[in-house]
Amino acid sequence: MTTKPRFQLKYEKDLATVLKDKAGSANVMALPRFQKVVLNVGLKAGLKDPKFIDQAAQTLERISGQKPVKTLAKKSISNFKIRQGMVVGIMVTLRGRRMYDFLDKLVSITLPRIRDFRGLSPKSVDAGGNLAIGFREYISFPEIRPDEIERLHGLEVVIVTNAGQRAKGLAMFKAAGFPFRDK
Repeated sequence: MTTKPRFQLKYEKDLATVLKDKAGSANVMALPRFQKVVLNVGLKAGLKDPKFIDQAAQTLERISGQKPVKTLAKKSISNFKIRQGMVVGIMVTLRGRRMYDFLDKLVSITLPRIRDFRGLSPKSVDAGGNLAIGFREYISFPEIRPDEIERLHGLEVVIVTNAGQRAKGLAMFKAAGFPFRDK
């Protein structure tokens, strides 16, 4: 028998009661939930250097524990020197146990390790209640050792929920312990 991840237990015990009180709903199944986490790396520099694509894929695999998928260009855009079918990004989608483990690591380890971090902007929660976080450097993740890095690249993390509204999503993220800055 496997135990549930710590973040999932926190959601089921603490967050569910807080969200139930705020929403005024007695039904636990009607509360907003985390659906998936998508990690994405755009490969602007990788268009010229194929070694960079492999390095970015290895970084994503270390961070997520899952093999990334290459995203291809749908159209040719001459101004950006992109041809149809070229690799323009790499992404990983996390669901279930890996998603909850990643969220726990993100809130408790990664975000506090960011240099000069003053909190997430409340504007980063969209109208559907999803949160998008952009990292200029991926050094703050605990799986990455700074002495092994050849080249830095950006990383985007999108946390998808079924909140449906910005206010519900923001309340859920605040209750989950995401550090938002005050206005």
